[in-house]
Amino acid sequence: MKILLATQNQGKANEARWIFKGSGWEVITLTDVCPELKIPEDGASYAENAQKKARAAFGRTGMWTLGEDSGLEVDALQGRPGIMSKRFGGEEATDLERNRQLLEMMIAVPESERTARFRCLVCLIDPQGSERFFEGVCEGRIAHTIRGGYGFGYDPVFIPEGYALTFAELGQKVKNLISHRARAFQQVLTYLNSRFPVSSSHL
Repeated sequence: MKILLATQNQGKANEARWIFKGSGWEVITLTDVCPELKIPEDGASYAENAQKKARAAFGRTGMWTLGEDSGLEVDALQGRPGIMSKRFGGEEATDLERNRQLLEMMIAVPESERTARFRCLVCLIDPQGSERFFEGVCEGRIAHTIRGGYGFGYDPVFIPEGYALTFAELGQKVKNLISHRARAFQQVLTYLNSRFPVSSSHL
């Protein structure tokens, strides 16, 4: 069965498809059904942004829809960049530029104070229009340098708890088991498969 992820971010789409693989749910994105749809991320929280994305996409399609918003929260920066993670350093900044700016802001922060976490909120809308939220958090710390070539966003500077490598060094298999997004999507899958089995006629 198809489920729409309200994004045009190829990195997020790839992660979702890897996590949902073999579940009976096929993840499609805005690029597949309404590539012209642009959804401003101007909410005051992850949940608001996730809900806004899900509602906009659901309004176009009426299908099972996921809206997702996530960010990196750095304790030494009082939780920044947070919901501004995608726009940290400006709307036109690249991932590399954002990572460099983050590291520059933390250049004097000692190892013991470099704690951070990735947080993800997902809004699920079913074909009847009912909404449900799921949250995933991955604790870790900020590296001193940009490391690794896998992934996107802040993956090259985030070291998840229990590991010595960044997400960008650990690669897809590990990241998609322990990341904030993986944890949120796994909760979605558990909910879908327990309440609405793929074989059910109402899907």
